[in-house]
Amino acid sequence: MNVIFAVVTGILFGLGVFQLLRRDLIKVAMGFYILFTAINLLFLAVGAYNGETAAYVTPDKVTTLAEAVPQGVPSDPLVQALLLTAIVISFGSYALLLGMLNVVAQRSKSLNTDRMNNLVK
Repeated sequence: MNVIFAVVTGILFGLGVFQLLRRDLIKVAMGFYILFTAINLLFLAVGAYNGETAAYVTPDKVTTLAEAVPQGVPSDPLVQALLLTAIVISFGSYALLLGMLNVVAQRSKSLNTDRMNNLVK
């Protein structure tokens, strides 16, 4: 499973960097989103579930035998928090990037970097 995560993360990083080097700014924005996804997958792969029980279940909250949780080492909840934070930051960054692309497209009447001029007014 770790090999699959490593291969998929490497492919996504490569594809994202390839898209960043394109001339069309829409493809550059897609490259940023692919890189954000690759980073989230990297966080998930690095901090995968290594414990014997879930991170959010504690044995002291068990009240009946039916709710019994297997005793053992809990998984690290920090990975889940970092992944959720990274997802929120990537959405905000992507929204800011799309807003900036909108302004550039309105000012230059093109999203091709070869045909852009007069970006500063």
